[in-house]
Amino acid sequence: MTSLRHLGSWALLAFSAGAVNAGALLACQRFVAHVTGTVTRIGVDAGDFLALDYLLVLVAFIAGAASAILLARKVGAQKPAYWLPLTLVSLTLVGVALAGHAGLFGVFGGTVETAHDFALLAILSFAMGMQNAAVAASTAMAVRTTHMTGPATDLAIALAVLASGDGKERDEAKRSILLRTTKLVAFVTGAVAMTLIGSRLGFLAFTIPAVTGLLATARSFMPKREGEGTDEATA
Repeated sequence: MTSLRHLGSWALLAFSAGAVNAGALLACQRFVAHVTGTVTRIGVDAGDFLALDYLLVLVAFIAGAASAILLARKVGAQKPAYWLPLTLVSLTLVGVALAGHAGLFGVFGGTVETAHDFALLAILSFAMGMQNAAVAASTAMAVRTTHMTGPATDLAIALAVLASGDGKERDEAKRSILLRTTKLVAFVTGAVAMTLIGSRLGFLAFTIPAVTGLLATARSFMPKREGEGTDEATA
């Protein structure tokens, strides 16, 4: 069964991912956590130069996800240290905020036209891959925080089970509905927040998802919490 004692942390991470995804769209008209859309655009734009930036986003996301698991397993001798890649995600977003404010990524609010834009997309996609893999692995693949296709599908399944299942199934369905609904709302809220703040702060707005991600990491993934419950932030 899916326990909800880390629900607040998952919501903060979903908020962070929604903000980063919206921030990438505002900065240069590309998503970095929407892998389904990215893969679709690779097919649609096959043979076109524009397909390269979508391919870059996909490769960076996969590389980030793989790096998160390798790093967590390398540092955690007996138990993967998922707090480390999640902390690096927050530090990366702070770095993006400061570098962007210093002008290293060009103007906030354009299209993908320069090497600076490609670099920004690759860095943000790598960070989102790290976050998604760390959370997914730490929850036995039960929770994803950077994209909402899975949670939306899980929500639909849980609603159907709630309407047709028995007592035990209905109890689990209620927990699933709360988890998925919370993540969806948090993701949208993060996107709204980034849209409002990004128009005023530009690249500095990436400090918002950095802080929320760090709060979630400290709350549920740091070593000091290892003695609470089961061995990952999943129960």
